[in-house]
Amino acid sequence: MIFERLARALRSDEPVALATRLDDEKAGAKLLVSEHDATGDLGSPGLNGAVEAEARALLALGETTIRTFGSDGEPVGVEARIFIAAFSPKPKLYIFGAIDFSRAMAGIGRYLGYHVTVVDARPVFATKQRVPDADEVVVAWPDEFLASARVDARTALVVLTHDVKFDIPLLQVALRTPAGYIGAMGSRNTHANRVKALRAAGVSESDLARISAPIGLDLGARTPEETAISIVAEIIALRAGRDGGRLRDGTLPVHPAPHVPAATR
Repeated sequence: MIFERLARALRSDEPVALATRLDDEKAGAKLLVSEHDATGDLGSPGLNGAVEAEARALLALGETTIRTFGSDGEPVGVEARIFIAAFSPKPKLYIFGAIDFSRAMAGIGRYLGYHVTVVDARPVFATKQRVPDADEVVVAWPDEFLASARVDARTALVVLTHDVKFDIPLLQVALRTPAGYIGAMGSRNTHANRVKALRAAGVSESDLARISAPIGLDLGARTPEETAISIVAEIIALRAGRDGGRLRDGTLPVHPAPHVPAATR
């Protein structure tokens, strides 16, 4: 049954992860994890739940690895060694605007496992030399590119163009996609003007609320590298359903349960 379900998922390009237990008499036990459910049994409900959460995290990055758990899924333990194979394309990170911040953003995005595409309408800026860590650098009007790009709930859209002639049409297209993250660079005044223009174009309040702007978490970032860290921190927090505050000041578990991005609800 598990392999039939896996075959169907692979034929339909559905992201799934197959977890296989490697240790003791339960070696070979399997759990198939999709974005919405899980099938199989690794030996205990706690272990199943812990591996299901870990498998979904790996699916988000398209990574395959071996993890160890306690016998009932405890995060510290070596009783259960689990091979988790993620059958999933890398998530997409689209960066709009080939500026200094884009170089840093592309580097950290690629390090985190994203397939990074940088888009700019200006050929003099949209070059591989300017953004060497990008998987792709595309010369195109951002809104026209995004209208035909592949976007799903794992996709992050980072708008660094900071120019209304690019930003407004691009954000209109972005808000029609299921992207899990839409962030736009600029001051509070800049974003207030964007919001005014988008409202005038008929964008709803619920759609406007999807835009993270000013972009990133409040880390006091100044340099392009610090700003890139604040942006990816916000992407991770939103994906996990967290606010991004200090762990020592919170009460929630350190390792949260999988969170479905708002765009997919």
